[in-house]
Amino acid sequence: MSVMPGMNPAQREAVHYLDGPCLVLAGAGSGKTRVITQKIAYLLRECGYSARNVVALTFTNKAAREMADRVSALVDKSLARGLTISTFHSLGVRILREEAKYAGLKPQFSILDAEDTLAIVQDLLATTDRGRLRSVQQSISLWKNGLIGPDEADRVAASPGEVEAAKIYRSYDATLVAYQAVDFDDLIARPAKIFAEHAEVREKWQNRVRYLLVDEYQDTNACQYRLVQWLTGPRALFTAVGDDDQAIYAWRGATIENLAKLTDDYPGIKLIKLEQNYRSSQRILAAANEVISKNPKIFEKKLWSEHGMGDPITVSEMHDDEAEAESVAMKISAARFEKRVTWKDFAILYRGNHQARIVEQAMRNLRIPYTISGGQSFFDKAEIRDILSYLRLIANEDDDPAFIRAATTPRRGIGQATLQALGQYAGERHISLFAALFESGVEAKLGARQLEPLRTFGEFISRIQFRAGRGEPGKPVRAAEPAGVILDELVRAIDYERFLYDTLDEKPAQTRWQNVLELVDWLKRKAEEDSMGLFDLVQHVALVTMLERGDDEEPDAVKLSTLHASKGLEYPHVYLLGVEEGLLPHMGRDDEDIDPDRAAEALVQRVQEERRLMYVGITRAQRSLHLSWCKKRRRAREFVVREPSRFIGEMGLGDPVHAGGDTQAISPKARLDMLKSLLNKPG
Repeated sequence: MSVMPGMNPAQREAVHYLDGPCLVLAGAGSGKTRVITQKIAYLLRECGYSARNVVALTFTNKAAREMADRVSALVDKSLARGLTISTFHSLGVRILREEAKYAGLKPQFSILDAEDTLAIVQDLLATTDRGRLRSVQQSISLWKNGLIGPDEADRVAASPGEVEAAKIYRSYDATLVAYQAVDFDDLIARPAKIFAEHAEVREKWQNRVRYLLVDEYQDTNACQYRLVQWLTGPRALFTAVGDDDQAIYAWRGATIENLAKLTDDYPGIKLIKLEQNYRSSQRILAAANEVISKNPKIFEKKLWSEHGMGDPITVSEMHDDEAEAESVAMKISAARFEKRVTWKDFAILYRGNHQARIVEQAMRNLRIPYTISGGQSFFDKAEIRDILSYLRLIANEDDDPAFIRAATTPRRGIGQATLQALGQYAGERHISLFAALFESGVEAKLGARQLEPLRTFGEFISRIQFRAGRGEPGKPVRAAEPAGVILDELVRAIDYERFLYDTLDEKPAQTRWQNVLELVDWLKRKAEEDSMGLFDLVQHVALVTMLERGDDEEPDAVKLSTLHASKGLEYPHVYLLGVEEGLLPHMGRDDEDIDPDRAAEALVQRVQEERRLMYVGITRAQRSLHLSWCKKRRRAREFVVREPSRFIGEMGLGDPVHAGGDTQAISPKARLDMLKSLLNKPG
């Protein structure tokens, strides 16, 4: 019996199959989330599974929330109590907190983000070259994702960049251990290692996870694949849902081979294909099928739709990127009026973030509201994170990442070796770095010269806590002094403005200082308006920053997004910019570090991944798709001649509709007149 009618036969089969491992090949727009949520409901309502024994994993918090919302609409709340729907990393945190002792961690270990770990790499490399730092960070991340430790990394490092990263890897991991901290990749690698080495822990979790569902399986890396194997064990009761045609994350360690590997490791696995697309017109799907057919196939499938042929796909040849940006802004403005639709029905997609600036300018010129994916949040700026680290530490002295950032920014004579020794002592005592400062036992680990700046810093934080109204340890009360007064004195006391001007050129220092003043003014205003003390204020900031990153409310605005960030989303009308050789497919300079023997193979794989990215872009469109390319594009201070992407030819459009043409010779007044005439058309 089906949980809900209205599913096609392939979807129904995927929901009901429970006799062993199941691989669902779900093409773009084929209703994969519906299959996963219906299967969860089927397990709970009709198969007698307890919710606490069912786990569904995906890759983003947004996808997990959407899945949870859909399940709650299908299943009674009492039946769903204890159900786990989360990201891989959230489950990893849960496992690691529970099994911390097997990893040599205290349960309150800290999780360092990319900026925190980059600072560790910077200290170890002793360089300010961001390119080198990011390269080392990326190499270590890829090794961890591949379950490759420092010893093996030494052996497999081939290029000069990898050799440098392998040397840093061991010290980097030792620093994390000393800090009682993990990085993002450890949240998967550490649990996988615990399961591999401790049968009793592995069996405990296998008994807990009776059925596992995994979304976006093509995006898993070697480490995540092993974690799935350890969790499901010999019973192998799982459903993996994925699409080899949408595998676009090889650069961060995902391996498309994981889909094929399933059929090798589980020879009896049930293979079900979802090929009916519920999103796009047949014309758009035909173009997507044509492009992706040029890639070698792991599994054959072909999307089809009952939505009719739809609008013709247009291709516009533009003079340069400025003309392209102006043209797309005008077309969207006119199309909104002509089609009587909303701004949020439109998306502008592009290969790289650097393409957004000129498009934003054109949108602002025509007063078109827009939101942008992949741009830096105000709260992610280094200077904002610096100030907030002090506030986080004042509110919670057990926040070790906040301690590390605040203690070392600005520099106050506390170096890497000092923090490592402090971290070792704190780890042995199972206490925070801040608490370790004041214990007499730490004097055996650190000399007086190392301890003095640490304790001076600790006393400074304690004084602010006292002024903010901390009574008994762990029990904040109303602020004894206004939060605004304390904030002003904090920023002045750490001499942050001088630190910026000492470490940066004048203009960036000025910009960053203005951002700090903006933050402080906002915090002071908030404290005054809502009568908040400093502790209340810090909690409010934490909530605001979380909401900013996870806001689901869709404003009525055109979406500007990179192709990578657009995956999983859909829009009635899509404009795909910069469909040019060298940009899409992107041919980056990061191939220079590749062994010449591997260069040809790497190039082929890169083009295949870029073709999958093009496929993702095409299949975001529901009703209309518009491509554009430029004859020349500005790079730094010069123009580079461009050619149309090979992917346009691969779409099988025959003689595509050329829309809009070249706007190079049109004056601003003529453009405005053209727009007015479009808007004044009788409709």
